[in-house]
Amino acid sequence: MARTEIRSERIRANGLDFLVNAAGEGDRLALCLHGFPELGVSWRHQLPLLASLGYRAWAPDLRGYGGSDRPKGSAHYAIEKLLDDVAGLIDAAGPRETVLIAHDWGAMIAWQFAAHAVRPLDRLVILNGPPPGLPKRPSLAQLRRSAYVFFFQLPWLPERAFARRGYAAIDEAFRRAAGRPESLEEADLRRYREAAAKPGATTAMIDYYRALVRGGGMRRMTARGFPTIETPTLLIWGDADPVLVPSMTADAGKWVKDVTRRFLPGVGHWVQQEAPDEVNEILAAWLTDAPVPGNLHWEQV
Repeated sequence: MARTEIRSERIRANGLDFLVNAAGEGDRLALCLHGFPELGVSWRHQLPLLASLGYRAWAPDLRGYGGSDRPKGSAHYAIEKLLDDVAGLIDAAGPRETVLIAHDWGAMIAWQFAAHAVRPLDRLVILNGPPPGLPKRPSLAQLRRSAYVFFFQLPWLPERAFARRGYAAIDEAFRRAAGRPESLEEADLRRYREAAAKPGATTAMIDYYRALVRGGGMRRMTARGFPTIETPTLLIWGDADPVLVPSMTADAGKWVKDVTRRFLPGVGHWVQQEAPDEVNEILAAWLTDAPVPGNLHWEQV
């Protein structure tokens, strides 16, 4: 089978220009949302697979990241604007079928998008992104892992920390959160460093967190509530993730009507990059209604 090429497209959505990594054609859309501090290219291993399954696969650089528009000010990174971006991208594609696939920060957006049915979704895939109905009092273990979120609320200091030693902190963030650090290639890490070094890029990435906490995004999400997600959902989780504890998935069934869970032993936070073959095998089976391989643990939830 011929190798599917990944191409770059510029898509106008929600008043912004997005750089989109794309593969495949047609009216079945697989929209892939990356996390922090990644780019759309983090889905490079999945885009050809999705194209081979008959999808037009899009993996945009989210607003503020990489080659997409970068509005100034944390208010531009409020959760409501991020949801509108996803809606705008789907509208721009005009699909008859939509699968939303998301990781980390992209997963936070995707959970909200599905819970509030911003646009119809046929399927939802989440990789290492906690479900929307989080406990009001997170575990001490999770609070320790999330300490960086509080650091990010400070003005200018997080940006200064990232910029030291040629944005070496980007490499360190990837390696610390990886269960399989050998899977992270230098060329890919360099791409992430160079993207973070663009004027205003690090501030934009951190403004997601500022808008979430200081800007009241989390408070507004909680006030809106978390309706049960009716969309069939696949949850893939690297159980060696030092950022998000696996126990976060335990109550997913309370928030998602139809959820399939698979856990990847020894895989860290960057699931689709650390374990592309395992992720693709699970993804292909679930999207084609075949038996889904993989481990059912964490504690056999």
